[in-house]
Amino acid sequence: MISQKSRRRLAATAAVALGLGLGGAFVAHAQQPPGAGRQAAEERKAAFKLLGSNFRPLGALLKDGGVYNEADATKRISREIFIAGLLNETFPDASNLGEPDTKAKPEVWTNRADFDKGLQKLQDDLATLASVNAKEKGLTEPFKVALAAVAQDCKSCHDTYKIK
Repeated sequence: MISQKSRRRLAATAAVALGLGLGGAFVAHAQQPPGAGRQAAEERKAAFKLLGSNFRPLGALLKDGGVYNEADATKRISREIFIAGLLNETFPDASNLGEPDTKAKPEVWTNRADFDKGLQKLQDDLATLASVNAKEKGLTEPFKVALAAVAQDCKSCHDTYKIK
């Protein structure tokens, strides 16, 4: 059985620990550089603009069976892989502070595990697309399936996490 004195000491220790923890959180938040959220939102916007501009010609291959060019497809897929690898850094907590001009829904941060899982799936599917492209070297059915998986990753994320 714990004595009354031990209970008071335990309660006081817990209160100090809680106070230090909350104080640390406020200090950490205060140490965010001014404009960090805005900068992250701007970087995110730029990354997604580049993703879109590089994916459009690939996506056109699915829609109208356009002309496949191996060098162009390889270049665009490589860019997509690189840019998608940067996305993890463009969604820091500081960028969820009501930054204007962002199209990211709050659910990116409130459902972060699912968002991160989707981002990892995009990165994995892009790696698969690169592998299939290197092997198939054409607008083949396996290439179309791999490309469609990437397009579905984008659509799924937009449907769930992007303000229309």
